[in-house]
Amino acid sequence: MPPATSLISLFVEPISRAGIDYVVTGGLATVIYGFPRMTLDVDLVLRLPEGDADRFSRLWPAADFYVPPLETIREESRRPEHGHFNVSHHETAMRADVYLAGGSELNGWALNNRAIRRIEGVDVQVAPIEAVILGKLRYYQIGGSDRHLRDIDHLLKVNENTIRFLTLERWVARLDLDGAWRSARSYREQP
Repeated sequence: MPPATSLISLFVEPISRAGIDYVVTGGLATVIYGFPRMTLDVDLVLRLPEGDADRFSRLWPAADFYVPPLETIREESRRPEHGHFNVSHHETAMRADVYLAGGSELNGWALNNRAIRRIEGVDVQVAPIEAVILGKLRYYQIGGSDRHLRDIDHLLKVNENTIRFLTLERWVARLDLDGAWRSARSYREQP
């Protein structure tokens, strides 16, 4: 089973079946939007009220998955922004990086404007491509990794006709990502 399919069956399907509001972003979203590359984790943005922490925790059998303690999930759910934890699959070492939407304007926008992509018979809720690019710009700004610029470069090439550039550039200005956006626009992968 290819990693993208495994990530979907291990992490996305259980969340979807449970009716938890989510979007896929990060590397797996980059793959879904047309840039085939290796990834062994899925970045998920969830709306997870503190009261749903127990329901979320029960999705992952302890024999097969590491899930943080329930109190950790509740505590992260209470954060107004930047709530985060991981769930990992013992056998494959694949991981879900779970980011909680909290009051983040961008996360709320991504959840409200999600795209649905059918992958291996599963409807997957994906952050809009503009939000995927913005996330990669943020991580580039924080860590400086060219991997994010490479991903953005490929996303721009493959999806040039579907990206809402005015929306993207408004968010770039709002999130103070102008320098990272200039770097991404001038980036060209070396042969």
